[in-house]
Amino acid sequence: MPKRSYSVLFKNKIKRFKKVTNVDPDKSVSIRSFLIGSISHGISEVKNVLESEDLFSTIDCLKKLGVKIKKSGKKNYLIYGKGLGSLYIKKNSLLNCGNSGTCARLLIGILSTTPSIEVRIKGDKSLNKRNMIKLIKIMNEFGAQFHPKNKFNLPLKMISSAIPTGIVYKTGVSSQLKSAAILASTNAYGQSTVVENKNFESRDHTENILLKNSNILKIRKEKNKSIIKISGKGHLECLKLSVFGDPSSAAFLAAITMLTPNSYLKIKNVGLNPKRTGFYRLMKMHGAKIIYEKVRRNNTNELVGDICIKSSKLKPIRASAKIYPSMPDEYPISFIIAALTPGVHVFKGISDLSNKESSRAYEIKKILNQIGIKCKLTRDQMKIFGTNKIKRKSIKVSSLGDHRICMSSAVLSLVTSCPVHIRGFETVNTSSPSFLKTIKALGGKFEIKKAS
Repeated sequence: MPKRSYSVLFKNKIKRFKKVTNVDPDKSVSIRSFLIGSISHGISEVKNVLESEDLFSTIDCLKKLGVKIKKSGKKNYLIYGKGLGSLYIKKNSLLNCGNSGTCARLLIGILSTTPSIEVRIKGDKSLNKRNMIKLIKIMNEFGAQFHPKNKFNLPLKMISSAIPTGIVYKTGVSSQLKSAAILASTNAYGQSTVVENKNFESRDHTENILLKNSNILKIRKEKNKSIIKISGKGHLECLKLSVFGDPSSAAFLAAITMLTPNSYLKIKNVGLNPKRTGFYRLMKMHGAKIIYEKVRRNNTNELVGDICIKSSKLKPIRASAKIYPSMPDEYPISFIIAALTPGVHVFKGISDLSNKESSRAYEIKKILNQIGIKCKLTRDQMKIFGTNKIKRKSIKVSSLGDHRICMSSAVLSLVTSCPVHIRGFETVNTSSPSFLKTIKALGGKFEIKKAS
């Protein structure tokens, strides 16, 4: 069934607050746990799963590939793993990844080296626009084929490699491409090597989940790079993990707190992996009052803790290209924060934002221009001339299929009282289904309008 479409109108400034809250479970870890659980041996148990549209798309794809998945409690699931190379689907069947780039890229990685797979893969309108050329080139190295030739966006037909062999892959800024290469390597003959530049290390949840399989994956740290060695055709142990709160979704709540005078928020049990917390480091470097409490490691070597935020007076932000891999989802909200902070803000190394659910820097620029905020955008840099004297006029945000643009626009209204009408707000359910409920708990007001 198609998703129910609706828009949301924000027009009231949020009042000061002092609250303690939770945030939705991490989407990246939720999706990865189901994909990796499906190719492991035995029954994997995953608790506190993000029950979002993206995860349900992933579950639907895996069930079509013969994986038994059973709900065992509130947000808890059992995944009956089939082992490496054992997924199967009838020839020319269709897998629909919905809005999830994580599902699409990582699942293609798994299937590219799975024997006798010939499948059609598609997404929703937003995902189908995203360029897959880098992913296709990686999977071509393993021997997988994609049709039509010279077409680099979904829908595509994929034919898996008959005899996949290990490759050497040098990563860029995308954790999804790195994860796809690692997962494809697990079922390739021989050994694969993934080389990651120390200055551009992306999120490493896939590696952390796989690390207990020392026969499959080993990581060696060198001065300027990490060397990830993956031995194919091994035996993956089943998973037992509990998903922590999503630091990317928490960033939007942190932004509201920083920009609302005399406010305080504690967000409990959030993932604090250093490769995911670039947003918090960047904000702290420029004056944000953010501290971590009760920090500990969980059973997949992930740092978890509470994030405490106070209202803050920020300095002009300078974001180098090096920080991009640790905060790709937080740039839209960072642009909003910059726009409302006096001074000239510069964000470098952002070219990959054009290949997200929307062209994110361009879309935020359009929104900010509507209230008189000057921005200069090039292919790889955004310069924002922030001010606390904005034009308080109505803003319209069209339906883009981008949850982070919707959430950023909501924050803009909540901290300025500019009326913002956001169409296609249902896309927020792909990552943060509790977003509106949490905003209401903080004292924010809004109106939900069904699509006509």
